[in-house]
Amino acid sequence: MSRTFVIPDIHLKPKMLELADNLIDKSSYDNIVFLGDVVDDWYQQNNIELYRDTFREITGFIKKHDNVYFCYGNHDISYEWEALESGYSYSAGDVVMEGLNSIRNAILPERIGFVHRIDSAIFSHAGITEKFVRNWLEIDTFSEEYEIDHSIKMINLMRKKELWRDESPIWARPPYESAFPIESNYIQVAGHTPVMYPELYGNILILDTFSTNSWGDPIGDERFVWIDTKTCKWGYADA
Repeated sequence: MSRTFVIPDIHLKPKMLELADNLIDKSSYDNIVFLGDVVDDWYQQNNIELYRDTFREITGFIKKHDNVYFCYGNHDISYEWEALESGYSYSAGDVVMEGLNSIRNAILPERIGFVHRIDSAIFSHAGITEKFVRNWLEIDTFSEEYEIDHSIKMINLMRKKELWRDESPIWARPPYESAFPIESNYIQVAGHTPVMYPELYGNILILDTFSTNSWGDPIGDERFVWIDTKTCKWGYADA
């Protein structure tokens, strides 16, 4: 067994890191993966201190744990690319850029990007879709492990031109965009689309269960999940 603790979309909820830390201390995990979108939330554009608190908690968490991977989300990377997004804060722009740099400085370079593979689990913010791979990588299927790794390497080198689009790994909505047909012994793990409970769409497990609606009520069950990256089985971290 190789267990990975998954931290879905944070969206300026620094208390998520305290909860995650407590759960991790009670068990054993080989890796920890952030699925991105650590910034922006409903009506928080001018709450600069909340942006600072969130990055302080994240960088403190990463410095405590040496087995962290980080996937950029559309909200995170929008500040680097100056791409307007719902919740985008002009006031917090400098804080976000400083915070992203602090994350980069705390993680090995190969552990921060848009997509990561750990054993048979592929992690990204929104999922790798069939349309995206065929349009931008010009392949029809993954038949070998090296093809998966090569494709992930290519995606991690992409920028706004390729990734700021609906079907990309930072924007896809698996209920509406078909998951890329990877062999059945692989699973994709993503956030981005709010769900009440972890939802499997094709071969993408969606875990955005901490996001809220516009009036602040939680959409999901607000529970963390672990993935066995060898068997693709998963469970609740607090069970």
